[in-house]
Amino acid sequence: MHDALQKEIATYEKWTPKSAAAHKRALQRIPLGVASNYRHYEPYPIFVKDGKAGRIHDVDGNEYVDHNLCFGALMAGHCHPAVVKAVEQKLHEGTTFGMPHEQEWELAEEICARYPIDMVRFGSSGTEVTMHAVRIARAATGRDKILKFEGSYHGLHDAALVSVKPKAEDWGDADAPNSVPGGGGIPKASLANVVVASFNNLASVDRRFRENPVQIAAIILEPILMNVGLCMPQPGFLQGLRDICTKNGTLLIFDEVKTGAKLGWGGASEFFGVKPDMICLAKSIGGGLPLGAFGASRAVMDLISQHKVFHGGTYNTNRVAMAAGLATFREVLTRESYAHVGTLSKKLTEGYRAIVKKSGLRAYVASAGVNGALMLYPEEIRNYRDWTKIDVDLWRHYWFGMVNRGVLAQPYWWDEQWTISVQHTEADIDKHLAVFEEVAPALSKAQRERGLAFVGAAGH
Repeated sequence: MHDALQKEIATYEKWTPKSAAAHKRALQRIPLGVASNYRHYEPYPIFVKDGKAGRIHDVDGNEYVDHNLCFGALMAGHCHPAVVKAVEQKLHEGTTFGMPHEQEWELAEEICARYPIDMVRFGSSGTEVTMHAVRIARAATGRDKILKFEGSYHGLHDAALVSVKPKAEDWGDADAPNSVPGGGGIPKASLANVVVASFNNLASVDRRFRENPVQIAAIILEPILMNVGLCMPQPGFLQGLRDICTKNGTLLIFDEVKTGAKLGWGGASEFFGVKPDMICLAKSIGGGLPLGAFGASRAVMDLISQHKVFHGGTYNTNRVAMAAGLATFREVLTRESYAHVGTLSKKLTEGYRAIVKKSGLRAYVASAGVNGALMLYPEEIRNYRDWTKIDVDLWRHYWFGMVNRGVLAQPYWWDEQWTISVQHTEADIDKHLAVFEEVAPALSKAQRERGLAFVGAAGH
């Protein structure tokens, strides 16, 4: 750990003693002291008191411009008035009944109007809807195997927790990556039914289809790989996948849990001009409440109607979540809002690029829709293995440096990205850029010094 990082962590500890105490107390009853592994980091996470619009306060009273936004689930921002109003109204009418109601049809109409699907079913999370999408794809094709990409994240079910963050010694061939369990408890049988390819590498996908003839039910991917910061599909890659799927009778599933709301009005299919067979949505479509959806053509979704595929869930279409979803689609994710956040995104991205250039930092800035990331690499990454070369301590220096000056530039972890909400303002972006301009020279200095240290070590 370099000196500048140590100083930033010391400052963090000085300014967040109540978070430290809250974490210590939570450790007694909650593994890692947090409700999700992704929320834990050293020395301890920030404990939140409240949020409003584009900012949050922690239990120590510190204010932050919030570009974490619950790992990108809050493009609406905190306490959006339209969402709060809709939720308050439904709270007084009952929350959940386990019976159908009119909001189901209304939200299904909103979703099918935006995305290239005919029918939709609902869930409460991204994990749920990707799990159901994989199952229905298997039923539609009569095949068991799923193809996913190395380094991609599609939730917490067995078919998804494969080769999420494999270690280098487990990788295997770049054109035929090994299927590596994402932790204990993943059955070997599940691994056998998930084949792995390399993102932006159509040759690796072709190879997998040759090795598994008439066995692959679906390709599932994030159209933009967002488990490695932000990795864009290279020109022709998504269309190439579309062609491979069509040729082989395989379904193409776009996991748009992140991109569906935050890339543009019509999601990735509109943005890239490629039509998948199925779409999975969650995170920002709920305006801050748990809501997910998966949809496809009538022919595929009719497998549920015909009782050939079972889909259920006690909390599916909880009326409060549906009210939030309807308010989000009708009053938050409007074309006017996309124009607003597009302006903010351009300002933040261009500002970052100018500061990177001025400071001499060896990095680039990736951006798409309301998402972006400072990528600490000399050139654009194209896949998971490129991403693993990041200088983790340098990234931690960046993150703690920003936080200590009142900006949550993104969620903690160097595989994440920032989100801009519809409630962020020009002043929020100005604050973000001013803080980065303060932090960047120290980052550049540390990067140069660490580079020289690495060269020296290599020389010995």
